[in-house]
Amino acid sequence: MQRFLAGGALLYYGARALADAPHFELVVPQIVGAACGILIVAGLWTPLAGAAAAGVELWIALSQPKDMWTSIVLAVLVASLAMIGPGAWSLDAQLFGRKQIDADL
Repeated sequence: MQRFLAGGALLYYGARALADAPHFELVVPQIVGAACGILIVAGLWTPLAGAAAAGVELWIALSQPKDMWTSIVLAVLVASLAMIGPGAWSLDAQLFGRKQIDADL
């Protein structure tokens, strides 16, 4: 669910920025975020896509402060997703196997 929420939000804000922006140069970070959103929804290269999306969203929050809190929340969401991994129902799990850490306490 977190993967679909984060990826869907990245895709939505990327499409909205592309439709509303007067110049293409202004929406390059949102396009990069939307590309990371596609990878996150698919569950492909989730740690890398999540880290890249978190960096892009922080860049957007600092460079375009009109909607800063949305970008910060998305950055935290995709950073946490990058840390916990894609989950069992992802392309990463199908291609590389599911990795599980067992704590023997």
